[in-house]
Amino acid sequence: MSKAYDPFVRGRFPVGVRTIQALDTARDRLFPCEIWYPAAAQHAGQDLAPETQDCFTAPLINTVRRQSAVRDAVAQFGTYPLVIFSHSSGAGRRSATFLCTHLASHGYIVASLDHSEVLAPELARKIDETAEQKSARWEALIASRVPDVLFLLTYLLGRANMFGQVGEGEATVDATQIGIVGHSFGGWTALAATEVEPRIRAVVALAPGGSSHPRPGILPVKLTFNWGREVPTLYLVAENDVSLPLAGMYELFERTPATKQMFILRRADHLHFMDNVEEMHEAVRTTPWTGELAWMPKEMLPIAELCSGEQAHLFVRGLTLSQLDAVLKREENAQQFLQGDVEAELARRGVESRRQ
Repeated sequence: MSKAYDPFVRGRFPVGVRTIQALDTARDRLFPCEIWYPAAAQHAGQDLAPETQDCFTAPLINTVRRQSAVRDAVAQFGTYPLVIFSHSSGAGRRSATFLCTHLASHGYIVASLDHSEVLAPELARKIDETAEQKSARWEALIASRVPDVLFLLTYLLGRANMFGQVGEGEATVDATQIGIVGHSFGGWTALAATEVEPRIRAVVALAPGGSSHPRPGILPVKLTFNWGREVPTLYLVAENDVSLPLAGMYELFERTPATKQMFILRRADHLHFMDNVEEMHEAVRTTPWTGELAWMPKEMLPIAELCSGEQAHLFVRGLTLSQLDAVLKREENAQQFLQGDVEAELARRGVESRRQ
């Protein structure tokens, strides 16, 4: 295992972030998109200092959060790989800033939009909807996901200057180095988009949906895996995932028709792949769910019995970066890292895991 390569530490670039509005004229949907990118050296340290970090209001729980990035920072001149991040059902584009900012600090441009179910009124849950109405809404919601990703990718690659920095230098996307990362429904989105988007060259699926036996109330998404080409894929999954159990992860892993690896985070549940793990997990666990999801909080372990958010974030950041470095940047050190004793490297940092 190379000592020179350490994917767990923050990269050499300060991180900038900005929000753009992308209009999909075909579907008449205006998508808010978050772009994280390597920032110019003048912003060094500002992305980590609370007084200069970006603040935003998190959806669902309506609280103010910070992310390790500087709002509208000057971009560092250069050409960078592009990573699309796809969020879980209804969560929003900023659901995993811990990961998106980490990738940007290592020289990636990372883009995420609020998927259609977040902004399209016709896809919103209706009060007292019938079973038929719910089924139709779910079908439309599922059908919107891959087109969202294809739109975002095409939109970004079609922009001559993503940051509008006249006279300040330019950060551009390398159209030959495109990866996709997604969590839960977003993990399914990443795997499904890879079938129809040949420009995607690397996949990281975080506890993805798509198994053949979804639990009650979980979106019944399907995967065919008709990729027709080699797309190296990394699965990062949770040992105690109540919503998307480990058995389904094994199934998807076995069906993946490409070079693949899977690492299992011990003592972790489904929300360990998001920001503010402890808060999010306990919020879901203590919610009195009814109907088809009534089983879920009853089966979730208290967060005190699971690994910490810090441990989970270290696991996700380091291994996701390794996969993208190995495949998109073709870094030999990253390739050697992923073939080495990753579990021992994680254990030295207090993280329990196992390789499939």
